[in-house]
Amino acid sequence: MAVLFTTLWPVFVLIVAGHVMRRTGFPGDGFWPGAEKLNYFILFPALLFSSLAMAPLDNPALPRVLGAVLLCLAACSLLMLAAWRWRRWPAARFGVLVQGVLRFNTYLGLAVVGSLFGKPGLVLAAVIMAVYVPTVNVLSVLAFSAGRGASITSLLLPIARNPLILACLAGVAFNLCGLEPRWGADKLLTMLAATSLPLGLLNVGAALNPRELRGELGALTVNSMTRLAGAPLLALLCAHWLGLPSLERAILVLFFALPTAPTAYVLARQMGGDSHLMAGIITLQTMLSAVSLIVVLALL
Repeated sequence: MAVLFTTLWPVFVLIVAGHVMRRTGFPGDGFWPGAEKLNYFILFPALLFSSLAMAPLDNPALPRVLGAVLLCLAACSLLMLAAWRWRRWPAARFGVLVQGVLRFNTYLGLAVVGSLFGKPGLVLAAVIMAVYVPTVNVLSVLAFSAGRGASITSLLLPIARNPLILACLAGVAFNLCGLEPRWGADKLLTMLAATSLPLGLLNVGAALNPRELRGELGALTVNSMTRLAGAPLLALLCAHWLGLPSLERAILVLFFALPTAPTAYVLARQMGGDSHLMAGIITLQTMLSAVSLIVVLALL
């Protein structure tokens, strides 16, 4: 438990620091949108590309890991679909609740994985993301389109434009072609990747808005408990059923124990979702995860 605490507290200190900096106006309101855009389009894709380009993709457990990811996502999606059939939420609300259960905070996830498991963990996490991210994007768009249809274009455009997905695909292609970053390109990628996670965590804190927790307390609590407790339990059951090794099992469960992504708010706005509810879910899950992640990892 002491090791987990010493590993995780620096991560959450950066999140709190980002929140305090944003609320005190330092270094200025114009800084945060630019920092988020820089990280999303350049620094974080560099981390994913470099991890996958040099990853040993011959790990015999990889097919089972990716199968477990898809199985967990399918189970969570069916549960959310059953809840929608029962409660008859409008698409604007259903899409937000689905994102709260299915999406995960990539910055927080890779920071924790890197701190706990080092380079082998980051490589495995990047491979999982190559499957997880595009699948969740499609499911999220379908949820926002529930009951009103979804065109092929509305499904494919978010995927085709997502720099994280493109970086994952490029890294896998680079790896399968037997290529290696040379002439200093590997050092450049390492420098960009090292910058990504601290800046990403500061941005996570800057995006938190406790005022959005007013109202909707029941929905916020149920959604957060489903994501932070129910989803990791489901992932653990899938991992045991598929016989995953300890490292793969731990990272799979960790990914499903992460709070939802701040970028979920952007998609909610674009798809006409309940942005107030989405902001509240992001804030509450991120705050609760400071405790829930320690508990989940300790139980592993």
